[in-house]
Amino acid sequence: MARPVRRLLKTLLFAASLLPLAWLVRAGLAGRLGANPLETVTHATGLWTLRFLLLTLAVTPLRRLSGWNAVIGYRRMLGLFAFFYGTLHLFTYLWFDQFFSWGDIVRDVSRRPFITAGMAAFAAMVPLALTSTAGMIRRLGGRRWRALHRLVYAAAAAGVAHYWWLVKADTRAPRAYAAGLAVLLLLRLLPASFSLRPAYELAWRFARTPRTQPRR
Repeated sequence: MARPVRRLLKTLLFAASLLPLAWLVRAGLAGRLGANPLETVTHATGLWTLRFLLLTLAVTPLRRLSGWNAVIGYRRMLGLFAFFYGTLHLFTYLWFDQFFSWGDIVRDVSRRPFITAGMAAFAAMVPLALTSTAGMIRRLGGRRWRALHRLVYAAAAAGVAHYWWLVKADTRAPRAYAAGLAVLLLLRLLPASFSLRPAYELAWRFARTPRTQPRR
């Protein structure tokens, strides 16, 4: 893929990743965040954190199945946006919900499992964000860097648990995210050589083959 095309795709991905925040800001300024604006913001930032975590995990299976190796270049941006929305989610809770009352926060974390899981998910994302640069990859070395970045599995699993335990009653949405995570993890068990690209190429050649008209 040509460099200008990759740059354009990264720009579009960056802009698209900011759309949830732009929607929240616009809805807030227009007074359209519902009867409980704090709950709306907390829920939205938490959901987008989980979505970006799953999108980050989807990059490697997508590369293997499609043969589109250039997609790996978008993984870091997706991971950093997961951390970005996770940070917004956390600060919404710390600031607007608990008003930085650290004693209450510590009691909340120790007594409410869904808060514990959410804090664990964010804690797992911190080293991922701090070591996301090319310089940190060189300092750590490829093997240690890859081992450290397996924390993304823990972050995603804790994020799903956080959402599931928060919802309690209607767990259809958390179950869908849990199923998505399970599928992404199972796809990683496929052999590295497994790819659907030959099937795509065969289907593309078949689609482009001119059809002969039957004689009458």
